[in-house]
Amino acid sequence: MIQCHAERFLLAQAFTIARGSKSVAEVQTVRITRGMATGQGECVPYARYGETMESVRAQIAGLDPTIARPALQQALPPGAARNAVDSALWDLEAKMARQRVWTLAGLPRPGPVVTAFTLSLAPPEDMRAAAARNAHRPILKIKLGTPDDMPRLEAVRQGAPRARLIIDANEGWTPEVYADLAPHLLRLGVELVEQPLPAGQDDMLAEIARPLPVCADESCFDRASLAALKGKYDVVNLKLDKTGGLTEGLLTRDLARQMGFKVMVGCMVGSSLAMAPAVLLAQGAEWTDLDGPLLLSEDRAHPLRYDADGVHPADANLWG
Repeated sequence: MIQCHAERFLLAQAFTIARGSKSVAEVQTVRITRGMATGQGECVPYARYGETMESVRAQIAGLDPTIARPALQQALPPGAARNAVDSALWDLEAKMARQRVWTLAGLPRPGPVVTAFTLSLAPPEDMRAAAARNAHRPILKIKLGTPDDMPRLEAVRQGAPRARLIIDANEGWTPEVYADLAPHLLRLGVELVEQPLPAGQDDMLAEIARPLPVCADESCFDRASLAALKGKYDVVNLKLDKTGGLTEGLLTRDLARQMGFKVMVGCMVGSSLAMAPAVLLAQGAEWTDLDGPLLLSEDRAHPLRYDADGVHPADANLWG
């Protein structure tokens, strides 16, 4: 039996990127029961990729309730719906085998990974204050992508003078804006810029200087998307809601490394259940951005543990 239902998690405060704001994380939770065992998974439908809560539910409702992971890869395209089902099937397999997912997947035992903490788009003075409140965190990810980004960036650096910084423009810049900002990003110690140009309009990245690593987010989905990124990007941001789950995520990560890309593992704004499989994918990644639960005011039972060492692998009571 496959069950899918919508859930809402309140955010601690409004979360804003160049495309808009949200105060609630809306997710689809999938539970698959076979015999006495139930596995669960979560996805975040994303309008940027043409997904809605209803479309994801419809995709899942159309599945054979006895489907296995290998068949799932053909039954659904990469995206949120397949991610939730893939995650639930991994969890189900682990419970039925009474083993952890990483053992079933042939992966080393995971440890904690240091994660970025995201500062949402706001006026410069608000971003300075947010940076100061979070200056103890090792990596801050800054949401930008507007014509007035320099004051925001300067403000964040003032608020957190020693934190590592990465930038996410969310497709909001032009080649001219990026070329103008790049020297200032270097001056302020930014170590990575994510998706500066719109997906599908990013060929100029192969022609202009890239003085710091450029990461593909909206341009990167699964293995099939990697070939088009060569020469334009240095890093790929792998999110399970884009790859369509951990099964494809692991394959995409391995192929990306073979092709010479560095890896970032990111997330949508979701609960600990959504982050749990991504923690396995993030083992050994150069950058990790799995801060979704830190942005919420409420979370699942048995939530992921975050401390000075980073985000820890999930308790078996939550997932895997």
